[in-house]
Amino acid sequence: MSEDFPLRPFLPGDTMALRELFAQSIEELTQDDYDEDQRAAWAMAAEDANAFAQRLAQSLTLVVQVDGEYLGFGSLKDNKTIDMLFVHPYYAGEGVGTALLAALEKIAAARGAEVLSVDASDTAHEFFERHGFGATQRNSIPLDDQWLSNTTMIKQLKPAASSSAAPATKQ
Repeated sequence: MSEDFPLRPFLPGDTMALRELFAQSIEELTQDDYDEDQRAAWAMAAEDANAFAQRLAQSLTLVVQVDGEYLGFGSLKDNKTIDMLFVHPYYAGEGVGTALLAALEKIAAARGAEVLSVDASDTAHEFFERHGFGATQRNSIPLDDQWLSNTTMIKQLKPAASSSAAPATKQ
């Protein structure tokens, strides 16, 4: 696995390709955890291209694109929440998600976030756990006439301030 993928900011022209990637990722990668009706309801979240583009633009969204092909994208909302992290099914397990998550974590930490959270799908739960996130709560989310379960997970980015920590001294 490599974290050496080219990352760039989301551009409005990416919208249609990212909608397709979003739907393909849900359809192909979440079959073991969600039934057909649940996956269809979830994928419908990108049905409205303008609303999807606005959601991506309102967050800090990074895109991995190699030789014109979209491999994945991830977005950081309010500098404290991983809103979306999706990888094209052909590239799942190749390090694309890891590269996106690492970059979003670095940005959040550099901007002063102490904790990062994500509502991880049942499919993504293990991925986030491997990257240091711990489960805090189970959720049931209504989408159309379906209910989807996910888990709120958090990761400490900066150690909590400790009064016992000795200040660094110059010698």
